[in-house]
Amino acid sequence: MENVWIGALGGTFLVSLLSFSGILLLAMRATQLKKMIFILVSFAVGALFGNTFFILVPESFHQIDNSQIIGILIISGLIVMFVLEKFIHWHHNHNVSDEEVKAPLGYISLITDSLHNFTDGVLIAAAWMASPEVGIATTLAVIVHEIPQEISDFGILLHAGFSKRKALFLNFIAACSAILGGVLTLTLGTVSEKILTYILPFAAGGFIYLAGSDLIPELNRERSVKKSMVQFAAIIAGLALMFYISLHHEHHNAEPVDNQIEMHDHSGNDLKEHDHNH
Repeated sequence: MENVWIGALGGTFLVSLLSFSGILLLAMRATQLKKMIFILVSFAVGALFGNTFFILVPESFHQIDNSQIIGILIISGLIVMFVLEKFIHWHHNHNVSDEEVKAPLGYISLITDSLHNFTDGVLIAAAWMASPEVGIATTLAVIVHEIPQEISDFGILLHAGFSKRKALFLNFIAACSAILGGVLTLTLGTVSEKILTYILPFAAGGFIYLAGSDLIPELNRERSVKKSMVQFAAIIAGLALMFYISLHHEHHNAEPVDNQIEMHDHSGNDLKEHDHNH
C-alpha cells in the first residue's frame, strides 16, 4: 500500500510541476511574448474545445448511463461559471482599476483548470490502486495531455493581465488540485471515483463557457485577415492535438477499485494464455 501512495502522489506532484511549462515563454522579449500570447490564446480555444468534446464528454457518456444528467451537469458548469464571472466583475468594478478589467477571464480559467486537474489526480490515484503498470501508463497519458494545456493556461493568464510571476504561481496552485484529488482518492477509495463521474461533465461545461464566452470574443477583436488565419491555424492545431490524444485515451470505468484490482489479478493468466494461443 505504501508503494501505491508513493507512486500516486509522485505522479500527481509531477503533473502539478507541469504548470511551470510557462517558464519556456519567460525568456522572450515583451514584443515576442505579446505575439506568442496571441497564438497561445487561439491554441487554448482549440485545446479547450478539443478536450471537452473529444475526451471529457465521451468519458462522461461512458460513465453515466442517463444522458439527461450529463446535459444538466454540462449546463450547470456553464451557469456556475457565468455566475462566478458576474460576481468577479462586480467585485472588480468596485475595487480595482480599469487596467485589470480582463482579470475575471484569468480567474475563470483558474477555476476550470483546478477542476480539470482534480479529475486528473483522481484518475492517477485510481490507476495506481489498480496496479503499478496501469498507474505509470495513466500518469504518462496525463502528462502528454497536460503540457499543451498548461502552456495555453499560462498564456490565458498573461492575456488576462497577470504578471509573469503571478501567472506562474497561480497556475501552480491550480495544478496542485491534482494532488488533492489523488489524496482524496487514496483516502476515500470508490467514493472519490463516484464524485469524479459527475465532475467530468461539469468541468466540460466550464471549459465550453471559458472558450466560447471569454476567449473567442477576444479573438474576434482581431480584424487583420493574416492574423485571423494564424488564429484559425492555432485553433485547428489545438483541436488536432486533443483529437490525437483522445485516440490513445482509455476510458476509466466508474466501478469499485477493489473490483478493478481483482479483475486485474485474475485476468493476468488468462490474457497470457490468450496471447500465447494467438
